[in-house]
Amino acid sequence: MKILLVDDSRAIAMVTCARLESFGHEVKHAINGQLAIDLFQSEPFDLILMDIEMPGMNGFETTTRIRALEGQEPWAWTPIIFVTATDTDSNLVTAIEAGGDDFIAKTVPENVLQAKMKAMARIAALRARLSLANNKLQDQANRDGLTGLLNRRAMDMQVDRLWEQAVAAGKPFSLLMVDIDNFKKYNDHYGHLAGDECLRAVAVCLGQCIQQVNDDLTAPGAFVARYGGEEFSVIIPDAPPGVHAGVAASLVEAVAALAIPHEKNGDYGVVTISLGAACLDPAVGQIKVLFRQADELLYKAKGVGRNRAEVA
Repeated sequence: MKILLVDDSRAIAMVTCARLESFGHEVKHAINGQLAIDLFQSEPFDLILMDIEMPGMNGFETTTRIRALEGQEPWAWTPIIFVTATDTDSNLVTAIEAGGDDFIAKTVPENVLQAKMKAMARIAALRARLSLANNKLQDQANRDGLTGLLNRRAMDMQVDRLWEQAVAAGKPFSLLMVDIDNFKKYNDHYGHLAGDECLRAVAVCLGQCIQQVNDDLTAPGAFVARYGGEEFSVIIPDAPPGVHAGVAASLVEAVAALAIPHEKNGDYGVVTISLGAACLDPAVGQIKVLFRQADELLYKAKGVGRNRAEVA
């Protein structure tokens, strides 16, 4: 386990650290409550051993502040055991009200301390599994079931956050709206199962292209989302002006190169996309203005022949 030991006595802390490390645990020492809070915010711990009597901020207040930093989910909870020389009823009640979970004496026998640590290690393992399961569920909730891309809800949340950051920092923000050309005709001609496969193939292609853009650091932080139906969005939150034009052209070319047959797509004969790409530099006002501009450009691309990008 990774343990945070909070104790204002360096001598006691040195002995306690040695005992815990002899059991195979990693221990970090905070000499006061504020340092404990700072450490807790900077890195994860499996257990906190908290002294009660400390100058300035005592163990109860430190625990209350740490609990306030944690989320409401069970995997965000970190066990806190108070280490004290006076385990009175009053201290026990105050400790529980502050968010503590247990008491041990500073003079706890070796075998009792080891048994306590084994119990805490089991809890730490359970928390890790719970956190992993929650992260998987959260990721599934944010993904479109058909394409695996971010869904509309997750995209909106990401965009709102990234837009606020771009506005605050005075950075550019680009948005690409993508639509598969004549997709209704594709579905009518080839069937909905083939339509689903087409959507997946285009989604993979778009995702790979944007991943390459990120890997090349042309537009770090760019991502693709399924906007709805046969529409996709590409978000480029921080890239020099003009990058969005190059990305747009590469996406149109990459999808056409898939050479997915589409007899009803005019003279092209394969699946193609139309795209509207807009950029605001710097980002100002409301994000809906950028969406409206990109959408208008998309319809312009479709109106002048499809299989192309219109860029502003």
